[in-house]
Amino acid sequence: MKTLFLKLAFFFLPAALFAQSNDLLSAARTGDVAVLQQLIQQKADVNVTDAKGFTPLILAVYNGQLEATTALVKAGANVNHQDLTGNTALMGAAFKGHLAIAKVLLEHKANLNLQNGNGGTALMFATMFGRNDLVQLLLSRGADASLKDQRGFTALALAQQQGNTEAATLLQK
Repeated sequence: MKTLFLKLAFFFLPAALFAQSNDLLSAARTGDVAVLQQLIQQKADVNVTDAKGFTPLILAVYNGQLEATTALVKAGANVNHQDLTGNTALMGAAFKGHLAIAKVLLEHKANLNLQNGNGGTALMFATMFGRNDLVQLLLSRGADASLKDQRGFTALALAQQQGNTEAATLLQK
């Protein structure tokens, strides 16, 4: 009987953990804070990744889920995790234009100057996509405007390339 129990536990435990991980990723994506809180209380791994290297935090940020983002960072989510292409939650906030979420990430020590696989930074994403409130925020928090991507472009060069005169002005100060 003991052997049967161990075999069943060996079979069902990974399935339960996998289901919990999927539930956490799904709850983060949709902003279901009640489910997130329940899974966090059950000691779910808040830094679990999917096949693309996305964590619950990256999914919450990308989908504009401020409450879910806050719950995850308070639970210890790694704000500087890089997915398989090197993107971070802060880069996602900059790309999507989520100012309030970017502030939460920065309050929890998000690294302003991490570069993805192409050398891009959160500042570069904000610049390229016209998220000028984020450009201003990132610069005010110390983002390094001199960093270059793989093509040798700085955030200023990208602003000029995109015709983003407001960002170019901010970057030249």
